[in-house]
Amino acid sequence: MKIEPRQDFAPHETGRYARNALLAQVGWEGQARWRAGRVLVVGAGGIGSAALLYLAAAGVGRLGLVDGDAVELSNLQRQILHRTADLGRRKAASAAESLAGLNPLCGVETFDLRLNPANVGEVVQGFEVVLDASDNFPTRFLVSECCWRYKIPLVSAAATGWYGQLLVAAPGAENPCYRCLVPETPPPAAVPSSTESGILGAVAGALGCLQAVEALKLLLGLESDLNRRLLAYDGLQGRFQSLARVKRPDCLLCGGGEVSSKQ
Repeated sequence: MKIEPRQDFAPHETGRYARNALLAQVGWEGQARWRAGRVLVVGAGGIGSAALLYLAAAGVGRLGLVDGDAVELSNLQRQILHRTADLGRRKAASAAESLAGLNPLCGVETFDLRLNPANVGEVVQGFEVVLDASDNFPTRFLVSECCWRYKIPLVSAAATGWYGQLLVAAPGAENPCYRCLVPETPPPAAVPSSTESGILGAVAGALGCLQAVEALKLLLGLESDLNRRLLAYDGLQGRFQSLARVKRPDCLLCGGGEVSSKQ
């Protein structure tokens, strides 16, 4: 099957993206949408690394990445944007360099900082889709609140041990938000961190790949069942579960109540 490229794609672009364009839902019109697309990824760790690499490879024109940490030795078993030579470097700089090496046609904007209520709006505005690949609930709540306020689709993923989960919270009166699922911070014992319980790097990578898929679909205007469902992955058993999510009328974020990012 041969699809003639649009005239505004240079030969080096058509060669790079030819397999994308063969997909019926993409074509060169869809590739042009990706090239004009703006996606922000919060966290250049295990999940964010995989998401960023595949978004860059797909040809998303502008990527933003938020990470205020430095590369540590314990990161390297899952954070595949970074190399041994990057130890001690800022993650934002290391990640941007790796992405440029993969696809120099992709523009990368780095935010070497930790998000807080004072700066999150300035960072998030201007992007069409936000991927939350952070590893803590205060950041997840902060990002979800900001995306809801500015009507920006959010793709949220988390992983620990052999397990991971993914959801989409896109603008829409009937769509549940992130806080419909997680109203407040769970007790630490209920959701142990990777520092406490460990994490299989490939599980984090799988969730990042799924995040990239959802982001690319959103840029194309394609619907996703994950707007109203939670996708749970059990790597140990090799199973996926799709669980229904409902909009909560008493939700602090989208149900009319007042929300505090400190929760």
